[in-house]
Amino acid sequence: MDVLVYLIIGCEIGFWVLLAAGLGTRYLLHQKRLGLVLLACVPLLDAVLLAAAGTNLARGGTAEAVHGLAAFYLGFSVAFGHTLIRWADVRFAHRFAGGPAPVKPVKGTAAYRHSLWVEYGRVLIAMAIAVAVLLVMIQFLAAPGEAGELWNWVKRAGVVAGIWLAAGPVYGMFERPAQTAGAQGGPTARS
Repeated sequence: MDVLVYLIIGCEIGFWVLLAAGLGTRYLLHQKRLGLVLLACVPLLDAVLLAAAGTNLARGGTAEAVHGLAAFYLGFSVAFGHTLIRWADVRFAHRFAGGPAPVKPVKGTAAYRHSLWVEYGRVLIAMAIAVAVLLVMIQFLAAPGEAGELWNWVKRAGVVAGIWLAAGPVYGMFERPAQTAGAQGGPTARS
């Protein structure tokens, strides 16, 4: 297996370890500054992965699927990383620090559809970052004539964005809010 594959796996594990360590330090050990420092280290993992993928190509490595995967990982990590940290922070604060309960929009409501479009915006940002990284690899790092696999990943970005659009916001436009038991003819508060 390619070293970059191990590095991608390591970055994903590192993300969750830093997230857990940062939130645990913040809420369980009550050391907010140290917790913030640990959470601020998360983007360093992305920098390490980007440097490793670029260095591999610059030193004559063959452009392979793992380079495209690294670009996609980087794009999603940048676009969704802060959101995942915020999601976990709310739940950790609720569980361990008496914070408010997490609020999730009810399916089929305007707030739910809005959240799907916001999420899709993040997908577009992720794909834009991935494509930009791929284009830099193609233009400056890949050996001439060896960029075909990277171009395939550029095409995949469009496919991912299209599938996410159909399965997310478009599908969400047709979902209806769940009805309460009283509205469906079931037992009501007065029965």
